[in-house]
Amino acid sequence: MTFTLEQLDSRVRERASASPDESYTARLVAKGVERCAQKLGEEAVEAAIAAVTGSTSNLPFLFKQLEALNAKDTAALSDMIQTWVDAH
Repeated sequence: MTFTLEQLDSRVRERASASPDESYTARLVAKGVERCAQKLGEEAVEAAIAAVTGSTSNLPFLFKQLEALNAKDTAALSDMIQTWVDAH
């Protein structure tokens, strides 16, 4: 099964708008941008350490935390990707 970044974006935004009683992502987003940024940093460190050993198993969680950080923002994933394309 192929899962796209757009599908991840949609799923995270859906979970972020759910009840915090039902969704970890909603609870995280409700704690604010500082907590979301902290979780993103934690996942980035874990992904970097894992990469040194040749593992990419943490990368999906890094993408999820990036999306959670952006979940309340109005920036669409396509806009973020276009910004990256324009910069390179």
